[in-house]
Amino acid sequence: MQIGVIADTHGRVPEGVYDAFRGVSLILHAGDIGGEEVIAELETIARVVAVRGNVDADLPMVKYPPTRRLTLEGTDIFLCHEPFHAAGITPIPAIIIHGHTHVPKNIRQGGVLWLNPGTAGKPQFGQTERTAAILSVGEGEPAAKIVNVG
Repeated sequence: MQIGVIADTHGRVPEGVYDAFRGVSLILHAGDIGGEEVIAELETIARVVAVRGNVDADLPMVKYPPTRRLTLEGTDIFLCHEPFHAAGITPIPAIIIHGHTHVPKNIRQGGVLWLNPGTAGKPQFGQTERTAAILSVGEGEPAAKIVNVG
């Protein structure tokens, strides 16, 4: 299963997301959405599962909780915006996805894949590119790649 992973859109979906996410079965949004119109736009590509970020105070909590735990193709995934939400989580998931830092991360640590797709919105904090990620689960070990979305 191919999953598009995005974060920190801050109200904007870059054009490059459409090409990058072509063929994905699902999109996971790791917060700082910036408005439900972003979710509606992403849903023209694939179904979206999202969590709220620190700029999403006006989004309904019931639709956008601070964390979610999903099992996709037998793979346990924890989705949050700020990485501190994953501290002490048990049982330990196979994948922890977060946003917030705007810095892409795709590393294995203690058997866990830590994935931050970077920012698809306005690059900040020394970043110069808008990025997202493609996550593959279901066959072998989960793997991800960071992709430029413009």
